[in-house]
Parts: sequence; C-alpha cells; structure tokens
Amino acid sequence: GMTCMHCVETVKKALYSVEGVSHVDVSLEEGTAKVRMEKDIPFSILQSAVEEWGYKVVGEV
Repeated sequence: GMTCMHCVETVKKALYSVEGVSHVDVSLEEGTAKVRMEKDIPFSILQSAVEEWGYKVVGEV
C-alpha cells in the first residue's frame, strides 16, 4: 500500500500516464485515488497502470 508522499506521487504519475485521464486526486490518509476522465476508460486499464508500478488496486467505487 501507499506509505508516503513518494507513493502518492508515483500513483498519480501512473494514472496520468493513461490517455484520457484529466485529473487525479490521491489521498495517502484514505488510501484512495479519485480519477476524472475526458472519456470512458475501462477500470482494468487504470488498474494495470497502477499495478505496473507495484501497487495493488483493491476495487472500484
């Protein structure tokens, strides 16, 4: 999981690397990432982007 601000920045970088992502808000305290998209992006694409950096995605809300 995310344990520091470096983790937060890495998750942001991973999500912003996905085409169509317009805004990312990552909360270290909550262990969450909120993503705003310009177009519909399958959850699996976002999940893969984060997991490539070694983080586990627990679910989608």
